[in-house]
Amino acid sequence: MSSIRWLVLALSLVAVTFSVWRLEGMRAGIEITRDAVGPTPVTVYRLPDAGPAPAVVIAHGFAGSMQLMEAFALTLAQAGYVAVSFDFEGHGRNPVPMSGDVSRIDGTTQLLMSETGRVTDYALALPGVDGRVALLGHSMASDVIVRQTIADPRVSATVAISMFSQAVNAEQPSNLIAINGAWETMLREEARRVIRLIDPDAEEGQTVQAGDVVRRAVASPNVEHVGVLYSATSLQEARDWLDRSYGRNADTGLATTGGWIVLLLAGLVGLVWPVAGLLPRGPVPALLPRRDFAVALGVASLVTPLILWPVEIEVLPVLVADYLALHLLVFGAIACGYLLWRGHRPGGWQVVPGLALALYGTFVFGGALDRYVASFMPHAGRIPIIAAIAVGAVAFMLADTWLSGAGRAPLWRKGMVKLGFFASLGLAVALDFEGLFFLLIILPVILLYFAVFGTMAGWAGRRTGAVGSIGVGLGLVLAWSLGVTFPMFAL
Repeated sequence: MSSIRWLVLALSLVAVTFSVWRLEGMRAGIEITRDAVGPTPVTVYRLPDAGPAPAVVIAHGFAGSMQLMEAFALTLAQAGYVAVSFDFEGHGRNPVPMSGDVSRIDGTTQLLMSETGRVTDYALALPGVDGRVALLGHSMASDVIVRQTIADPRVSATVAISMFSQAVNAEQPSNLIAINGAWETMLREEARRVIRLIDPDAEEGQTVQAGDVVRRAVASPNVEHVGVLYSATSLQEARDWLDRSYGRNADTGLATTGGWIVLLLAGLVGLVWPVAGLLPRGPVPALLPRRDFAVALGVASLVTPLILWPVEIEVLPVLVADYLALHLLVFGAIACGYLLWRGHRPGGWQVVPGLALALYGTFVFGGALDRYVASFMPHAGRIPIIAAIAVGAVAFMLADTWLSGAGRAPLWRKGMVKLGFFASLGLAVALDFEGLFFLLIILPVILLYFAVFGTMAGWAGRRTGAVGSIGVGLGLVLAWSLGVTFPMFAL
């Protein structure tokens, strides 16, 4: 192994070690216990032997999980609150699928409100809780907690992050802060509307009050819909608002985990490059002729959504996952079928590269995600879903790896493959916007997958030329990633 690879290996190990040390250090001194409210998984964060304090129930957004909200839980626990985070039905390791009509307030929203109410009951019954409770929620949960605050007189403070809710009026909720990322333009306008119900001249950064109604709107700088959850401004504003509401004055640190999480994940990705240099060098796969590359990609991208347009399939208990699995399968089958018909063969079926990629991506990189970012380890009910998605995901990733020459193709070719796939999904959504709208929400997961696992696979592929093996390994990781991210929904 070259000196450069040794250097990258050393730097990556330092990054991983130091970031884990920092992340675990933010948990130091906090008592973290796992429990369940019926089938709903909950995690309680608190300082041991602390005096009586309010409870804060923390709710994640759509396709999230309680891990995504941990920076708030740790920050508030350090400030002396009893923080109770949970997985909504259909999310994370909650085995109960979402149900009801997602388009009606008395449908799915009401069920999520009821679940929040049950967790609130649990939080108020915990030892050391002084009888007061606040709700904190992000994105989808912001609407749920606003409505639950209005419905439950026990809730005395509300922290709505990336808020949208038509339930807010001039009187309710009476104690509300809306925190958005500076890049969330539309949601920032909604937050201004909410405070201007109290004071027509109010601007972000101001606290306004009329009688018993008090509100504030804040934009956390340089962040978007996910980054807002890790912003120091978001964490401090949430803590200070609750301190103001409950007459407390915490002088404690903020659990700014975001930068350390990025460093950890970058270190785990960086480890793959020097280690890939230890794999046995394989034959260089021949790049596909331009014409065959263009036809295979173009036909698969265009024809797949047109073939599936009239098809209605609801087999998997997961929103749009069955369509996506079928889209991946048809796309991969068309591209691979055409290339086989033209006399090409993928080759490169060495077991080690694909197996190592699948195991590292799922259990090492995925294990870090599960502990610090979002749920990545499934409950038993998601295993059949992962297996079903894998059929399509393996076919697609085999086509992707083949078209990309196992990472040896020019950058423009690799970019065209990804662009073609996203264009294909975009056409599918345009043809059935109402039915496939949720595909747009899951696109960031697919983008992250391509950026992270595509990079790791490219290093292994350029070393080994294992087109077939790496395609299968990538497909298994993609199926796992989608299977644990999509919210489950009762058929």
